[in-house]
Amino acid sequence: MEPTEIVIPPELRPADGRFASGPSKVRPEALAALLETGGSYMGTSHRQAPVRDVVGRLRAGLRDLFSLPDGYEVVLGTGGSTAFWDAAVFGLIEDRSEHLVFGEFSSKFAKAVSMAPHLKDPVIIESEPGTHPEAEARDDVDVYALTENETSTGVFMPVKRPGPGALTVVDATSSAGATHVDISQADVYYFAPQKVFASDGGLWIAIMSPDALDRVASLAASDRYIPPFFNLQTAVDNSRKNQTYNTPGLATLFLMVHQLEAVLEHGGLKWAAERSHRNSYLLYSWTERQPLAEPFVKDEAMRSPTVGTIDLAAEINAESVSQALRANGIVDTEPYRKLGRNQLRVALYPAIENGDIELLTRSIDYVIDVLLDS
Repeated sequence: MEPTEIVIPPELRPADGRFASGPSKVRPEALAALLETGGSYMGTSHRQAPVRDVVGRLRAGLRDLFSLPDGYEVVLGTGGSTAFWDAAVFGLIEDRSEHLVFGEFSSKFAKAVSMAPHLKDPVIIESEPGTHPEAEARDDVDVYALTENETSTGVFMPVKRPGPGALTVVDATSSAGATHVDISQADVYYFAPQKVFASDGGLWIAIMSPDALDRVASLAASDRYIPPFFNLQTAVDNSRKNQTYNTPGLATLFLMVHQLEAVLEHGGLKWAAERSHRNSYLLYSWTERQPLAEPFVKDEAMRSPTVGTIDLAAEINAESVSQALRANGIVDTEPYRKLGRNQLRVALYPAIENGDIELLTRSIDYVIDVLLDS
């Protein structure tokens, strides 16, 4: 039997079959709310009240969600986390940075810094996929570049300052809003809306400390060339007016605010983190019952609460499992393409119902049984 010919019984299928690690599931309620705005929001100027009000709600909501310390600000820019890496190359790193590399996305930031002619070669501390390295406190760096959650591998690393003096800059693209974090341990905590915040891409959001804001202002005022699109001081100035330098995706802003405010109404970061941790528990406890599946991340303390990675035994082709799931409306369980493992990767974000994770595991069990019998 071809994988696409497998029919999973309806009672085993999740109510919502979207499990992508990004762009992630957008809640139907948010889409309905966007539709209800009619012509009063979409297709209007991003520098006028309707859109600026949404940006203001986003900034205020994030301040509440993360209980920001005095002096910390929410800064927005277009282009997503990839654009923020380039902006950091120009506007945050003064001379040299240290990078912890343990997957595709943490390596990309390090590579961007390595190519910058105005910076010294970065210090790179690397570990094998499925683990994370430990930072080293140094006197010769002015930025520690950390990754809270490596989306490609499902590895989580708690946010903690490696040492005094340098800025601690944390990529929280696939974890912000679903993990317990002490923001005072970071100077820049940046992320994107298309994962935990159940929205679309094309935007970066950075929570910046007073020290980070001072660094941004200092480098912007120096003789360093900074392309206008990557000028973080421009992003700071526009954010204080509840707008962005370039036109943002208006739907992205709206959908993120809808999810953010829903999380706040349910109990904030504590509620969201508990939802994701419950999803993680359901997925990983399933591997204890399924003899042909095991966690890719062996150390439980390093397992992500927002992105789960599951290795399948050699006798079961993970690609065939994903194909069968997709034919039944259960989509985006494929592994990260460059990791090259016989693996399933599952988003565990708060927007995903706990019951749907449980039904996903039952669907996988069903597909595995059919594949073994065929």
